[in-house]
Amino acid sequence: MASQLNPYLTFDGNAREAMEFYHSILGGELRVNTFGEFGAPDPAIADKVMHAMLTSEKGYLLMASDTAPGMPFNPGNTITVSLSGDPGEGLEEVWEKLADGGTVQLPFEKQMWGDLYGQLTDKFGVPWMIDVVVPQ
Repeated sequence: MASQLNPYLTFDGNAREAMEFYHSILGGELRVNTFGEFGAPDPAIADKVMHAMLTSEKGYLLMASDTAPGMPFNPGNTITVSLSGDPGEGLEEVWEKLADGGTVQLPFEKQMWGDLYGQLTDKFGVPWMIDVVVPQ
């Protein structure tokens, strides 16, 4: 396997819901494993997500988990998921679905460099950059 760099998101107990939401938008295969499946003895965390991985047909890879026991959950803006592609790959629809219930910081529109680009924070508090690269 070649080295890869992938976004890994951490949630405060709603990782499954968030990953199912992203799966509904990006398609592909979603694998979810809980702390209980990996043998955690604490019933309070048995159904929490220890590791989730979404692999789309287009090659997108997104991973996530719920906050591990004993670790603090510190939401913030230290990670942004960047999704870029060519016209006709469906990124306009991805934008619309992510924006539903979210907050748009920069509208998805033609930018000074020529691309269709926008920034938003989805309903789970995850920041996204969507960029449709327009040939110059």
